[in-house]
Amino acid sequence: MQIEVVSARFLHGNNDYYFSPNNLEVNKGDYCLVDTEKGKEIVRIVRGKETIDASNLEEGLKNVIKVASESEVKEAFANDKKAAELLPEIRKMVKANKLDMKVISVEGNYNGSKITVNFTAENRVDFRDLVKGLAEKYKVRMELRQIGPRDATRLLGGLGICGKECCCHQGICGGDHVSIKMAKNQSLSLNPNSISGLCGKLLCCLAYENPYYVEVLKEMPKMNSMVKTPDGEGKVVYCDLIKKTVNVRFQTENSSEIKNYELKDLKFRKD
Repeated sequence: MQIEVVSARFLHGNNDYYFSPNNLEVNKGDYCLVDTEKGKEIVRIVRGKETIDASNLEEGLKNVIKVASESEVKEAFANDKKAAELLPEIRKMVKANKLDMKVISVEGNYNGSKITVNFTAENRVDFRDLVKGLAEKYKVRMELRQIGPRDATRLLGGLGICGKECCCHQGICGGDHVSIKMAKNQSLSLNPNSISGLCGKLLCCLAYENPYYVEVLKEMPKMNSMVKTPDGEGKVVYCDLIKKTVNVRFQTENSSEIKNYELKDLKFRKD
């Protein structure tokens, strides 16, 4: 079954989520009030109306309630900024309560009725007294949310080992399913320092790039396999998966020579 959806992103989000436009005129760039499992929130539409197969949805589809007014958008950003400014105070309260946790960020919801504190911790933390103290001090509903290293990096950002801003912070990628096999597909060094991000986990860009390498590997000859070239038969010693070129070694009794060929110039059996 085909259904109509729009794609939206939360104010602090890096991922896109589907919502039903609910028969409303919703366009890319609009800020909208939507239903969520935790109440109403404001999101920004990143892709307008499109039709998808209902089987692509992992969970039920929530509705766009309405396009937010200019005053509602201003209020949402003001409440969020006000909550973010509480970060130093909340960190002091965590320290005073002697809790082994690191507060990463503080967020406010669109109407100022709730404050969410994102934190990391190696173990479970009993923060009931802290929540009670925060609620009494700020007179709003408090939610403490423990997040993992990946989510912390998505929120804080930073420069990756490539010298660019972390992909997950930009919303380019951010899937949690990253495996060592993805690094092997790129023939990368398996040194943890080379394939780990700021979060200490495997680089999420490995998962983003993996579909390309999976397809290219199907086209390339296997390492150490024999291939036919315009200059005769030789052994594969290196494959450049980006340029789609192959280094081939020719061995004679007295010498060894390596030549580079484009993939289209080689003949070999594909498994």
